[in-house]
Amino acid sequence: MKWVTRKRIRVNRTATAWLIRRFVDPQAEFLFVEPEQVARVQEELGAKGFDAPEATYPHLDARGRCSFEALVDEHGAGDAALQALARIVHCADIRDAPQTEPIAAGLRAISRGFPLAAKDDDEALAKASFLYDSLYASLKETV
Repeated sequence: MKWVTRKRIRVNRTATAWLIRRFVDPQAEFLFVEPEQVARVQEELGAKGFDAPEATYPHLDARGRCSFEALVDEHGAGDAALQALARIVHCADIRDAPQTEPIAAGLRAISRGFPLAAKDDDEALAKASFLYDSLYASLKETV
């Protein structure tokens, strides 16, 4: 399936794409476009949008969840490590969120560099996937 989100991925978009590939749609194809194009591309290609206005999974939904949290609730509700990671991603990505997860500050800082350390979003996702695999494995061991 095609998935579409905004270009220059950082915390939530990277985490969501990682989650989709690992737990939802291993064959996912990601399209990274300008923010104002997400809804149009979603409609024209039958893609699922995330972390953008009018996307299937918006930046924040009506329940205050970022796209990563919404997908974890749908596809990993019984996975305590994914639930813990969802709390970390929320704190790292949502500016006004109470900072209840100490790891979030580090994730936010590292994620700022994703678009700077890769030639494009596909490369950023490929490189960042190891970070999310490692964080998930660590959480799996501790929760």
